[in-house]
Amino acid sequence: MATRETDSMAGPPEPANTGPADVDPPKRSAGRNLPAAIAVGLSLGGLILATVFSPYRWTFIVLLALAGVLGTIEIVKAMRTLGPQPPMVPLLVGGTASIVVAYRYGSSELFLGLALTVLGCLLWRLAGPVEGLVRDVSAAVFTVTYVPFLLGFTALLAVPGDGPRRVTAFVATVVCSDVGGYVAGVLFGKHQMAPTVSPKKSWEGFAGSATACAAAGAIFFVTLFGAPAWQGVLYGLALVCSATLGDLGESMIKRDIGIKDMGTLLPGHGGLMDRLDSLLPTAPIAWVLLTAFIG
Repeated sequence: MATRETDSMAGPPEPANTGPADVDPPKRSAGRNLPAAIAVGLSLGGLILATVFSPYRWTFIVLLALAGVLGTIEIVKAMRTLGPQPPMVPLLVGGTASIVVAYRYGSSELFLGLALTVLGCLLWRLAGPVEGLVRDVSAAVFTVTYVPFLLGFTALLAVPGDGPRRVTAFVATVVCSDVGGYVAGVLFGKHQMAPTVSPKKSWEGFAGSATACAAAGAIFFVTLFGAPAWQGVLYGLALVCSATLGDLGESMIKRDIGIKDMGTLLPGHGGLMDRLDSLLPTAPIAWVLLTAFIG
């Protein structure tokens, strides 16, 4: 996080200087359009709840598949600016199919969908020039693993009879990580967590995220599942770690590519991947822990 601004010393004003040495330290801010971010976040949350609690739960899977398509397009477009040319068609078709079969058949089929999508990308790319083959296929493997494969675990969360509650506990806990980190970081942030990757992330913000997630996990486990609060605390602490790593990981990807946001789809957030960055790597953690604790 940025350091506090110091009071200016008394005396006559100095002549204006636009050089870097005299630029005021940035004020403490999260660097986003907060009203727009809140409005978009509430809209997305309402859409998730409306579909996952709908009598037609397949509408939630359609929503996940659409998120997979849009996220894949954003990642592919960003990587193409660096040179790799991952094949779009097999990524979109295979990624969508992987999410659907995960919901319909289970986790084994999700891994099978990943393998078949990678194979499809390889076969598609073999029809092109030899130059850059390994580079393009590697980019495709990264894309299908990062977006539709991880989204598939969210589909798995929706499968059981209490699936809507599991999805709610997953998404809401990650939101608590974001909100807790934002509030604590803005109010107390002094010590940067990863200054070269995400300068606005602080250890104080992480502490706020951990506190919010632990509390949310305990509440959700007791109220939604009738499970012990200590299991919810462990669940929340595990999710805050994966959510933070996911956020930092996407920040590293964007810095490597040389972009600020993955897109402009969501006002106040950037692209869809800028909203999914914490959710994607957290989905398999949530699925494993809920399966272990709740059954």
